[in-house]
Amino acid sequence: MHGTVDGFSYGLVTPLVAFLMACLGGALGLRCTTRAMAAPRRRRPFWLALGSVAIGSGIWTMHFVGMMGFAIEGTPIHYDRALTFASLAVGILMVGTGIFIVGYRGASGTALFTGGTVTGLGIASMHYLGMAGMSLDGSLEYNTVVVAASVVIAMGAASAALWAAGQVKGFLWSVGASLVMGLAVTGMHYTGMAALDVHVHGTATPAEGESAAALLGPLMVGPLAFLVLAGIVVIFDPLMVTGGPGASFAEHKPGIPAHPPAHHRPPRARLRLRGPVEHRSRTPQRR
Repeated sequence: MHGTVDGFSYGLVTPLVAFLMACLGGALGLRCTTRAMAAPRRRRPFWLALGSVAIGSGIWTMHFVGMMGFAIEGTPIHYDRALTFASLAVGILMVGTGIFIVGYRGASGTALFTGGTVTGLGIASMHYLGMAGMSLDGSLEYNTVVVAASVVIAMGAASAALWAAGQVKGFLWSVGASLVMGLAVTGMHYTGMAALDVHVHGTATPAEGESAAALLGPLMVGPLAFLVLAGIVVIFDPLMVTGGPGASFAEHKPGIPAHPPAHHRPPRARLRLRGPVEHRSRTPQRR
């Protein structure tokens, strides 16, 4: 029996909240990436790691907020706890790999293409691994062409967001980059859901897994708390909102500190005398 898929059982509430979660995680993560490009090399791993976890938590939260509004007529849906946790870990790891590539190599050329591709694949991997954690009395089938389109959307938009974050041009660029990242995650999610076809076997409750309300609600507390803490770090760092007075200095050379070293006057040359100075009298000596 073919099951009717409803991805908007709560109307536009879950898509809007999911988009906001993706934008929040993207805003924090991309600003941390921008900050890393302007930070000394020894501090760069901290900012990149913080950005990776922020984006990973944002996309994971977005995905499962969207799944709270997902229903299949004729069968309840349960979720496997281990695969749900694994989807979060894989998302953070792969997104982090892309973020570190751009953070160390710059947001242009081969580094941007590689970082954006890996980040987009991380978004897609998190989504489909989370979908694999669903348990229901039926089977899932995917349209290969639409799945490929969802992956391309994720990679393209992730590359655009990383490029915008790498411009280091202040708050408006950060807002634009976070919106693009939010569109990347949300667009990939709902495109991937459009590729789904469900065949329901019966109406029995799945023997494995837990319901969305019992599992996803408590699980999202951790990532949401982390996003709040990351937001506090961003707010109280003086260079995060405006890019700092040295933003233009760091724009073309990622990794150079935002505050260029002050130019000092060269020391004055000192005349060193190696022996006693013989003062000759201007008065001619008598012979």
